[in-house]
Amino acid sequence: MTAPTLTSIREAKERLHGVIHATPLAHSTSLSEEAGMDLRFKPENLQITGSFKIRGAFNKIKSLVDAGAKGVVTASSGNHGQAVAWAARYFGLPARIIVPTTAPAIKVASARAFGAEVEFFGTRSRERLERAEQVAQELGYVFVPPYDDAWVMSGQGTLGLEILQEWPDVEAVVVPIGGGGLISGIATAIKETRPDVRVIGVEPEGAAKAFQSRQQGRRVELPGTESLADGLITLALGHLTHPIVERYVDDLYTVSEEAIQQTLWRLMTRLKLVVEPSGAVTSAFLLSEQGRARLGGRRVVAVISGGNVDPEVLRTIPVQ
Repeated sequence: MTAPTLTSIREAKERLHGVIHATPLAHSTSLSEEAGMDLRFKPENLQITGSFKIRGAFNKIKSLVDAGAKGVVTASSGNHGQAVAWAARYFGLPARIIVPTTAPAIKVASARAFGAEVEFFGTRSRERLERAEQVAQELGYVFVPPYDDAWVMSGQGTLGLEILQEWPDVEAVVVPIGGGGLISGIATAIKETRPDVRVIGVEPEGAAKAFQSRQQGRRVELPGTESLADGLITLALGHLTHPIVERYVDDLYTVSEEAIQQTLWRLMTRLKLVVEPSGAVTSAFLLSEQGRARLGGRRVVAVISGGNVDPEVLRTIPVQ
């Protein structure tokens, strides 16, 4: 299996039943009025391990357990690593997580708390991925990709099924883009069920690999990325996720660092939710002039991908 299908996503939903939370949509009258649309939020910051990543990690590791794996290793800026650590502990497998030297302390501490061994290596995603594959060979473990894997994408796609089930009248779903695993899964689930529902991707201006790829008509690898949204700063979409994004995602947009910062405070003060910068990009777009012009008057879901924000990061953001 090289790409998720509606069937593989439905099967993942069955595997995840009773293990993860089916996070209920949240609503804010004031934010809906500000955005000029019926706006609801999918709060994966309330998910097990604090992000959507547990969906794909658990689905993938369950398949590896069934195949007789004796351990797992992955590369992660934080959230995927925590999810792999949690799922590995659930199945009684050892896990090693390769994280960047700049990884947020709160995410590293969480992975260790779930029983994983954490190794710091480099600052770029490619470096971590290469190191993780090396460790997998050395230890005889299986590498769990953070996004470029059909099992992982299928797990993430369960989020899309939940949205359609809870709000059948939804007209658009807005999703953050890092390596593309989340939006690939969600877009597959939605477009193969309700092709009339628009799927929109958002990424930081400083990590606009999906946006640039569409503009140039090819998979672009950026020379570097920089953003407060540390979970979205991969240099390129995956080789598997890129064609899915091109096939199923209707529109791609970017948001500024200032907009991300402002939106963090809006979500905390209006929704009373602690959201990490990566999870705030969708709301930042929808609360912008561009978002209002594009989706004003519609029924829209903003995916909040996670809430594992380092308190030290919050201290650096001016109160709005």
